[in-house]
Amino acid sequence: MQFDRKDKDDQFLLALYKRLLYPRMVEEKMLILLRQGRIGKWFSGIGQEAIAVGSTLAMQCDEYILPMHRNLGVFTARDIPLKKLMAQWQGKLSGFTKGRDRSFHFGTQDYKIIGMISHLGPQMALADGIALADVIANKQHATLVFTGEGATSEGDFHEAINVASVWKLPVIFLIENNGYGLSTPINEQFNCKHLVDRAIGYGIEGHQIDGNNVLEVYDKLDQIAKDIRTNPRPILVECLTFRMRGHEEASGVKYVPQELFEEWAGKDPVKTFEKYLIEQNILTDDLIPSIKTEIKKAIEWDIEAAFDEEEPIANAMLELVDMYYPYQQSVSRATEGQTEKRYLDAITDGLREGMKRFENMIIMGQDIAEYGGAFKITDGFVNEFGKARVRNTPICESAIVGAALGLSINGYKAVMEMQFADFVTCGFNQIVNNLAKTHYRWREKADVVIRMPTGAGTGAGPFHSQSNEAWFTKTPGLKVVYPAFPYDAKGLLIAAIEDPNPVMYFEHKYLYRSLTGLVPTGYYTVEIGKANVLKKGTQISIITYGLGVHWALDYLKEHPEVSATLVDLVSLQPWDKETVSAAVKASGRVLILHEDTLSSGFGAEVAAWIGEHCFSDLDAPVMRCASLDTAIPMNKVLEDDFLAKKRLGEMVEKLLKY
Repeated sequence: MQFDRKDKDDQFLLALYKRLLYPRMVEEKMLILLRQGRIGKWFSGIGQEAIAVGSTLAMQCDEYILPMHRNLGVFTARDIPLKKLMAQWQGKLSGFTKGRDRSFHFGTQDYKIIGMISHLGPQMALADGIALADVIANKQHATLVFTGEGATSEGDFHEAINVASVWKLPVIFLIENNGYGLSTPINEQFNCKHLVDRAIGYGIEGHQIDGNNVLEVYDKLDQIAKDIRTNPRPILVECLTFRMRGHEEASGVKYVPQELFEEWAGKDPVKTFEKYLIEQNILTDDLIPSIKTEIKKAIEWDIEAAFDEEEPIANAMLELVDMYYPYQQSVSRATEGQTEKRYLDAITDGLREGMKRFENMIIMGQDIAEYGGAFKITDGFVNEFGKARVRNTPICESAIVGAALGLSINGYKAVMEMQFADFVTCGFNQIVNNLAKTHYRWREKADVVIRMPTGAGTGAGPFHSQSNEAWFTKTPGLKVVYPAFPYDAKGLLIAAIEDPNPVMYFEHKYLYRSLTGLVPTGYYTVEIGKANVLKKGTQISIITYGLGVHWALDYLKEHPEVSATLVDLVSLQPWDKETVSAAVKASGRVLILHEDTLSSGFGAEVAAWIGEHCFSDLDAPVMRCASLDTAIPMNKVLEDDFLAKKRLGEMVEKLLKY
């Protein structure tokens, strides 16, 4: 291994050696603790320290780094106290996640490190969002994100690099190629000769370097970071390395040929650099033991101190509260006059008011810029707010949800349009595992709104007409709203934008141009979690939301003899249990109506809650009227038969006769 010190002085090289040695000695201590049974799991990065340490030191301290689960050197090079790290690994209350997540699955704004989740790849899109925020704010910053060679097969890898390339984002995508994805060798992972060659396909630069040479890593990353701070663009770096331990200690290393260990032992990043420093007369055989003794003493103290830290105490109320970023909505009342507007135009107004009120708000989505979106909701926004804030995206839902979270982490508000709610499946992991869990895990907000054009009635078939709100109402950490009227559509959207928590905003496509109503001209909000009582009656209570509200209104208009209380839930997470309870008491008979399929639809949750909490007020079983448990057909005759509307009258009559 050839080291080139260039213009680095002895003091810098000695400090670099200590930075490299420290995580190695921490890891060696972890292996001892593992054998002693004092810790239960460890993902070792022994043999790969030069990458983590060298690249981290090349970044400025106020630049974000997004590491993986064996990059201890990133955390130690950012000077996070080992006691704090050990508390995290042991699930202590003083850890970064209060015992809620493991190892390096955490983030910290104090040290500008954003940890991974177990799913490989999603952190790369977060890096895009973080870098985008820097570009929009005219900050000359770079962002560094790690991935492994195995994760380069994930769609998140390709989506994130493509977005960064198209948007010219200053992101360093660093691949640690250690030859194995858990036990699967690289020849069974990909068929290209070098991973760095993938850069060509995205039209970006790529560099392959010796990941065990700490000076080469530092110099190349330092050079790249300086360059892209002033000339923003992504760069792919492949670091060739080898891990000397298993994927994690329990997995062992029997699947790795012994000759590979022998070969790479000669390239050990700590030992080879130590030897070089001795040759340069910077280190001596007498000095090394004293350095190691000093480090060992500090490690022992920090680790034992962490073991003595307080364990979490189970507190169900605190756990529930911590799913969401602390926020108390203050409802803004309308102060200006009202005009008749379509449901679609009310949504446009809500977005416009949000963009005017919050200069740090970014809108992203497919075709939303010059084209104005598939439904023309953002028509004219580019001229009004500029391309930086109204962004067309490539067709890659996962990367854009991740980028939205990255924007939030770096101080922005993000509103993403799913072109159709059905397409959310391609971004599902980012929503339910990143957006929803971020605050619970490490107390960071996820200031993101995802607009979900949803529902049937337009003959669009199985992939453009699904009602999928129930996928998200059962996911703690998300808020879910579903306006049925133009007034609520505007006020709820502004409220969702104000809220620093992730909000799924469902908007019904059938109502876009078919429904009008009075909408205040200026800025106002609707309370999230508050239902509307549209009618009061004594025979039956219909609890519904979305298009179901209009089905119910039409039915009651055609049947004035039915005395009904009609509740529009408006918000599905949280939902208004107090208003529902009052509706149950008003009639004793409850019909829950929704467009979604019957089995496991959101109505099942409402029905279960009523049965558990309002049983004494019921005069009949809680009944549900929902769509068929099938996919949604395209043909209008079949679609009409599928939808719950067809069975509404029958269900009302059945309940009234009970």
